Amino acid sequence: MIYSSEVQHMCSVAKGAYHGPAPIPEEGKWVQVKEIKDVSGFTHGIGWCAPQQGCCKLTLNVKEGIIEEALVETLGCSGMTHSAAMASEILIGKTLLEALNTDLVCDAINTAMRELFLQIVYGRSQSAFSEDGLAVGASLEDLGKGLRSQVGTMFATKVKGPRYLEMAEGYVTRCALDEDNLIIGYEFINLGKMMDFIKKGDDAATALEKAKGSYGRFAGAAKYIDPRHE
Repeated sequence: MIYSSEVQHMCSVAKGAYHGPAPIPEEGKWVQVKEIKDVSGFTHGIGWCAPQQGCCKLTLNVKEGIIEEALVETLGCSGMTHSAAMASEILIGKTLLEALNTDLVCDAINTAMRELFLQIVYGRSQSAFSEDGLAVGASLEDLGKGLRSQVGTMFATKVKGPRYLEMAEGYVTRCALDEDNLIIGYEFINLGKMMDFIKKGDDAATALEKAKGSYGRFAGAAKYIDPRHE
């Protein structure tokens, strides 16, 4: 280590008491984080690319500094789905610090990693006060039984109004309107359930009907529209 001449000619002054870093909550414990292996937590982060054409929700389960579980969800850009596939292979088994300094292929995923890192190392994780944290595999619970991301897709114009295209329940097939043309409900297909029915041997038409459902005052509507074609 090189010291400037000014420092070399300074007299030594004793340093005061060392109290260590402030403890942060981690998996039901208070931890003084001094090394990356001291960090544990389960949490989510949101990232976006420079042109803001796409975004990423990244979920990590970190145990003793190592990423044991990763859920990568992307939206808005076709290329980032392939980036997510690569990121899912890259992230697992790395330390938090390695992952922070690794190219995760997509700028939105890199940004999500940065934001998520800040949450975890500052003790703002979802599992901060959960004893022993969350089990590896916990992120799948966010996806529901069909193991599909919770996506909402709506389109609207001033001249023709709103169209519901995708809700948490699934792919919207029809919107229900009242006498004033206000949306009062919708019909949907849970695509995760539909694929499960097909895998179990149902033909596509039967599986589609079994996976249908409705929300709101769908049954009592004045009329119905196909949100994609009407």
